[in-house]
Amino acid sequence: MKALTKAEEQVMKYLWKLGRGYLKDIVAQYSHPAPAYTTVSTVVNVLVKKEFIGFETHGKSKEYYPMISKADYAKESMQGMMHTFFNDSPKQFASFFTQESELSIDELKELQDMIAAEIKKQEDNG
Repeated sequence: MKALTKAEEQVMKYLWKLGRGYLKDIVAQYSHPAPAYTTVSTVVNVLVKKEFIGFETHGKSKEYYPMISKADYAKESMQGMMHTFFNDSPKQFASFFTQESELSIDELKELQDMIAAEIKKQEDNG
C-alpha cells in the first residue's frame, strides 16, 4: 500500500466519515480557515491516482467514495509502523505503547480485559 501524506490522510478521514461525497462536501468538513478548494481538489485527484478514492460521474460533477476502508488502512499502517520501528514485534510495540502513552489505570485495566478476552477466544478456538 502506498503511504499517504498528512493532507491525504485528512481527506480520507473526511471521506470515511461521509461515506460518499462531492468535492464541496469534503471541503466543508475542514475547520476554518479551510484550505483552498483547488488544494483539496488536487489532493483528491492524487488519491484517485493512488486508488484510495473512486468516483461516479453525475453530469459534470464527481461523487467520491473511499476504495479502502478505514480499518484496512489502519491495519496496514500499524503493520508498517511495527516493521519500521519495532522489528515486526507486536510485543515491542505493546511495551512501547503502554510505557510511553501515559495511560490511566482504568485504560490499562481495559486493555488487560481486552487481552484476556482475546486469550480466551484463541484458547477456545485452538
